[in-house]
Amino acid sequence: MPYLNVTEVESAVTSLATAFPDLTQLVTLPEPSFEGRTAHALLIGEPAAAPKPCVMMIGGVHAREWGSCEILVHLAADLLEAHRDGTGLGYGGTAFTAGQVSGLLQRLDLVLYPLVNPDGRHYSQTVRPMWRKNRNPANAGGNPAPDCVGVDLNRNYDFLFDFVTAFAPGANPQVSNDPCDQQVYAGPSPFSEPETRNVQWLLDQLPLTRWFVDVHSYSQDMLYNWGDDENQSVDPDMNFRNSDYDGKRGLPGDLTYAEYIPKDDEDTAVLLAEAFCKGVNGVRGLSYKPMSGFHLYPTSGTSDDYVYSRNFADPDQGKVLGFTVEWGTEFHPRCRAARGGLTGSRRSGPTRLVGARGCRRRGCW
Repeated sequence: MPYLNVTEVESAVTSLATAFPDLTQLVTLPEPSFEGRTAHALLIGEPAAAPKPCVMMIGGVHAREWGSCEILVHLAADLLEAHRDGTGLGYGGTAFTAGQVSGLLQRLDLVLYPLVNPDGRHYSQTVRPMWRKNRNPANAGGNPAPDCVGVDLNRNYDFLFDFVTAFAPGANPQVSNDPCDQQVYAGPSPFSEPETRNVQWLLDQLPLTRWFVDVHSYSQDMLYNWGDDENQSVDPDMNFRNSDYDGKRGLPGDLTYAEYIPKDDEDTAVLLAEAFCKGVNGVRGLSYKPMSGFHLYPTSGTSDDYVYSRNFADPDQGKVLGFTVEWGTEFHPRCRAARGGLTGSRRSGPTRLVGARGCRRRGCW
């Protein structure tokens, strides 16, 4: 199999931490998966006298989206090796100088959590390639059907989790309360799963996180908040916490409900999403679309909306803009000769810490 397996993803993260001790910190997530696997994240940044703003990126949430782990592992390796060698980075037709790489790691900390769902990835790579959920059988109620195992981790966060109450009857949000739904079962309660609790814990440990990206596939989109309804910046009382609007959310083009977002936040989110899409186009000529999550389809319990909602629910929590990138046009694209996740990267003097063959050496996208 050309993609990194679960052991190799974890080995890549720990190897990078060992090879670059002055620029990295290995973070052990506190809760093992149902099958007993421990996950790690990698914090990357130049040492500083005071805490710095943080960008958090997670991947491997949906088991069948194999390349998301490689994207984050190779991003980490690219940045660290370019910083060490003073070579800068080149991706297709776009280049970044050594000064830009160093400046990024001086100004920001970058936290990469490549494999949120190790059990699901292992099952997808060894048994059922199109498997999406984790492997927790606790909610199957004794039903032996294979589809009744697992929870869709990207519906398990605490944002409008009670979608039956929150959404209009005809909204059809892409979420389910049926444990035997093989795709979008949300689980019995918010954060019922150790994998989503690990993400929540990581956010709590890094209160200066200001931007969050969940790496998924596929559709070539860059999604920003919100995912439950269209955005509006006029009426702050029309928001996900207000039960007066229960049963009204999720319908496109209506005047009954739209989710409140401060104009400055939406302007910033749109600007960043557009810049991302422009950057991908500059590298490989691909046309990604910037849009709110709702315009892909209505959802609840997703990571990007949860991270942004934290500040509304508790103003003591720092504001985090949430994004989801949907890379590529299929779940298991074949490997190509160029290395590097979304774009296909090339850099000088690589040490190839992250593997030895196939996509372990060249990257998948």
